[in-house]
Amino acid sequence: MEMTHTRLLVDNYKECFHFYKNVLGFSVVWGDEDSNYADFRFQGCTLGLFERRQMMEAVGEIYKEEIPRVDTAALIFRVDDVEAVYEEMREKVTFLTTPTEQKDWGIKVAHFRDPAGTLLEIYESMKL
Repeated sequence: MEMTHTRLLVDNYKECFHFYKNVLGFSVVWGDEDSNYADFRFQGCTLGLFERRQMMEAVGEIYKEEIPRVDTAALIFRVDDVEAVYEEMREKVTFLTTPTEQKDWGIKVAHFRDPAGTLLEIYESMKL
């Protein structure tokens, strides 16, 4: 078995497509804003984006538009300088946290969400 990528299931596909393509700058390797599925590549990883309704239908589930806000996953990105990336992105995204040192973890982090509500974290290792 080989894990090939992470797929996010979203209700607002087009908005999320533009977020990952235009805000985060990921390269589209398959799909477009109208395909309801796309693959993005960045730093050797693949992120799939799929309309949640179609995934629910594919697995025989009943689609419900409202889903409870419970974070069960987060996308984590290492950066060289959290403060610099925070300043660069703060006009593009709404951060949940400002750059914060997590001394017990040895990192500095900041968090935000994509348009579907997926939790994202940027972090840098702290010099001890």
